[in-house]
Amino acid sequence: MSRRSTAEKKTAKSDPIYHNRLVNMVVNRILKNGKKSLAYRILYRAIKNIQQKTEKNPLSVLRQAIRRVTPNVTVKARRVGGSTYRVPIEIRSTQGKVLAIRWLLGASRKRPGRNMDFKLSHELMDAARGNGNAIRKKEETHRMAEANRAFAHFR
Repeated sequence: MSRRSTAEKKTAKSDPIYHNRLVNMVVNRILKNGKKSLAYRILYRAIKNIQQKTEKNPLSVLRQAIRRVTPNVTVKARRVGGSTYRVPIEIRSTQGKVLAIRWLLGASRKRPGRNMDFKLSHELMDAARGNGNAIRKKEETHRMAEANRAFAHFR
């Protein structure tokens, strides 16, 4: 057991244009090699693209996409008696949101297309509608958790 006290939770800062924490969380996950201004540019162009395509508030589309992709349960590998089991574990909303953002960005990076802002905007619109690779990943995780429900007592 660690003798240190538990670390206090850091609240995410909000972004400069929309003053939204969720936007800043997405930007920090897009970030590669410390190029934060490029990450902001990618997300803001994607939001602009969503605004033009859907005629809706792009932040509500982003929020709805993340809400649709957020999982309730996940599976974790547990080693019991020489064999490894995939044990279903319920997760909190903050961890679910982090997973949802990671899955959305991973799915948009794998998409064929011109550039990242184009791919990200289309993946966000698809997820808000209820289809797309990120939604498929969530359903796959839920199916795996359901299939391994018998091992839930190994938690």
